[in-house]
Amino acid sequence: MLVPSRGRLLVVATPLGKEADLVAAEDTRRTLPLLTHLGLSKPMVSSHKFNEASGLAGLLNTLAEGKTIALVTDGGTPAISDPGHRLVAAAHAAGHAVVAIAGPSAVAAALSVAGFPADRFRFAGFLPAAASARRRALAALAAEPETLVFYEAPHRVLKALDAMIEALGDREAALCRELTKLHEEVLRAPLSAIRAALAGRDAIRGEIVLVVAGGGSERGGAERAGTEAGPYGALFAMARELEDGDPRRAVRRLARELGLSRAEVKARLLEAGVDPETPDAS
Repeated sequence: MLVPSRGRLLVVATPLGKEADLVAAEDTRRTLPLLTHLGLSKPMVSSHKFNEASGLAGLLNTLAEGKTIALVTDGGTPAISDPGHRLVAAAHAAGHAVVAIAGPSAVAAALSVAGFPADRFRFAGFLPAAASARRRALAALAAEPETLVFYEAPHRVLKALDAMIEALGDREAALCRELTKLHEEVLRAPLSAIRAALAGRDAIRGEIVLVVAGGGSERGGAERAGTEAGPYGALFAMARELEDGDPRRAVRRLARELGLSRAEVKARLLEAGVDPETPDAS
C-alpha cells in the first residue's frame, strides 16, 4: 500500500527548470554552468548510470523529509536513454509525487525536422556497441514500416551507418546533431551520403539522433531500400552469406533473428520478388 506523498521528484528536461531543494544531476560539472547562467544556487548531487542504484537511499531520504528534488541529465529528458528510471520507480514505490517538467526532447525535435512520417515511429535508442549484436538489432527492425529513430555516440556513428546500410539498404535518413544548440546540424540524404559527409571530417562531436525511413517502398526513400528486392532480399543475401550459401539455413537464420516463422519469412521474400528455393536467389 502506498504511503501518503511527502516529497516531490521533478523529472526535468533541461534546460528548463523549476524551484527545487536539491538537484540530482547526471554530471554536476555540466549542470553547474546552466544553474549559474540562470542565477540559481542549489545543492547538487551526482546521479548517473554508475551510481544511480547505490545513491537511491539518500535521495529517497531527502524526499521523505518533504523536500523537492530536480532530476536532470546532461541534456534532454531523464530516463529516455539516460539515467533516471530507477529513481523514478523508487519514488513512485515510496508514495512520493513524480512530476514531469516538459522541455527539450531529442526524439521529438529530430522527428519534427527530419521530414519523415511521425504519426507512428519506432524509437530504438542506442544500438549495441558489439558488431554482431548491432547487426541482429538492425535485422529485427528491417521490415518495420514505421520511421526508425536511433541515438548514437559520435565515436560509433560511422560503424552504425555502415551496419544500417548493410541491414536496411541505402534508405533516406536524417542525421540530427546538437539540436537546439549553437552548432546544430541536420543532414538529410541517403545513409551512404550521410556517411560520406561525416567520414570527410577531422572529428565528429555532439549529441546525435538518426532518423531513418521505415521499410516498404512508400516510406523507404531510396527505391526498394537500396536493393531491387527490398530489405528482405538484402537480409536474405546476408543470411545466405553467413550460412555458406545454403538457402534453407538462411531462411532459418532470418526466422530466428526476426522472430518470424519460416513460412512467414518465405512469404515475405516471395512478396519482395526473391525465391528462397532457387540457387541464385539474392
